[in-house]
Amino acid sequence: MALVVDSLTKQFGAVRALDGVSFTVQPGEVFGFLGANGAGKTTTMRIILDILHADAGSATWNGRPTHDLPRRTWGYLPEERGLYPRMQVLEQLVFFASLYGVPASGAADLARSWLRRFRIEDTQRRRAEELSKGNQQKVQLIAAILHDPEVLLLDEPFIGLDPVNVAIIKEALLDLRDRGKTIVFSTHQMEMVEELCQSIVIIDRGRVVLGGGLREVKRSTGRRVVRIGVSGDPALGWLAGLDGMRVTRQGQDYTELEVGVGRDPESILTAALARGEHIIRFEIADPSIEQIFVERVGRPPSEDHRLAPEPISAAPAEPTGA
Repeated sequence: MALVVDSLTKQFGAVRALDGVSFTVQPGEVFGFLGANGAGKTTTMRIILDILHADAGSATWNGRPTHDLPRRTWGYLPEERGLYPRMQVLEQLVFFASLYGVPASGAADLARSWLRRFRIEDTQRRRAEELSKGNQQKVQLIAAILHDPEVLLLDEPFIGLDPVNVAIIKEALLDLRDRGKTIVFSTHQMEMVEELCQSIVIIDRGRVVLGGGLREVKRSTGRRVVRIGVSGDPALGWLAGLDGMRVTRQGQDYTELEVGVGRDPESILTAALARGEHIIRFEIADPSIEQIFVERVGRPPSEDHRLAPEPISAAPAEPTGA
């Protein structure tokens, strides 16, 4: 039982959006689908949902082609807005749920429960166009989960949300995971990946460049990160002169260094103590997913023009947010 994407290829004219993309998502896990803008994430999601057809390759859930499965198997949150702007919130949530066979009375009760949980119960009778972007995002997420799908595909679920609402959505996603839901989400907020994901894949220009369990991916670099803070002057300029070390962050409360392969992270502490520094923080960690992401997909700004945006398919018969 798993979501298996196998050798997906998709061409749009001269642009190869996907070039043999493969990965596996285990049931009941939160999976990070990462890549720069135009890397192929949305195209992959739309192929899984049978909105687009692949030129080659396959996508299966529990051994069955995804295009053969009932629509209610999936919950989809697109990055672009998919709400009817002049329709009242509760009315359209009930409508979206009805597309998946959920009775109106039950859908209304479920919708009210989710609206309360997301702290927007006062929006039930308001039109979507009257809501803030963040509240529209929350309504759209409710539309994606109201019919109780097995798999959630979420394209930038945290976009437009302040820290309080990010925490609310994060708690909801963890609760859905604990209920056995499989969640695949894309995001540029790497701290959310660190906090939520068991596994990830990174794609660049339509190809997988790295993937696996979160811990294994972070340790695959062979490097470590040291964060050191001292009382007094936090600059610690002398750290830049240490052999095999590279300062990656100069904060007000600590300095972060990347430790080269084969170098001993403890040597930084030894050097600081030898200089008489009063250590208030010393931490050895793996590189962050953000550091690994930038390393694997980073490119000079001069190359940005080579990235074609992901083509937007013709709208399906039902609303995109349903």
